[in-house]
Amino acid sequence: MSDLATLIRAARNLDKNALTAIFDLYSPALYKFISRLIHDPVLSDQIVAGVFEKLVAELGAGRGPRTSIRPYLYQAAYRQVVERFRDMHPHSSLEVAIRAHQKDKSVPEPKADERLMMEALLSSMNSELSEDQRIVIILRFLEDFSLKETAEIIGKDVNNVKVIQNRGIAKLKKAMGMQVDVE
Repeated sequence: MSDLATLIRAARNLDKNALTAIFDLYSPALYKFISRLIHDPVLSDQIVAGVFEKLVAELGAGRGPRTSIRPYLYQAAYRQVVERFRDMHPHSSLEVAIRAHQKDKSVPEPKADERLMMEALLSSMNSELSEDQRIVIILRFLEDFSLKETAEIIGKDVNNVKVIQNRGIAKLKKAMGMQVDVE
């Protein structure tokens, strides 16, 4: 049995050390994922806390992940982001709500360094991609989830995720002035 499986089994018994280890292992990446979506450090912290509160409640009720915890956590985070913005802006899409929320916050300017190309890509992601395309690109290429895991997290069919991904990549290439192959 792997160390992660042992950790999950202990967490299912609400072992404090196991829960702390899971939090320590996954919270930094989860925070980074959420921050890529909403650009608000306080709200990102709140959502990470909410994800782990939900995890503990689910485990305490005998539910929750049995083998693979990472996709479960990202799915819970994605759902909380959607719910928060749906509550704050009940008549808009997540994309419109996030953009409205970002205008209310002062986002520090990114540092100018050797990651200029990555910053340009991320900027294009925020301005050129649809909500679904941005989420799929983040999950697939920045968080390294498989197509199947990405589909599970966002609640879509694997083939639909492929289409969203391909269209998103084509839009990014076009936005960055790269040659786009027409299929």
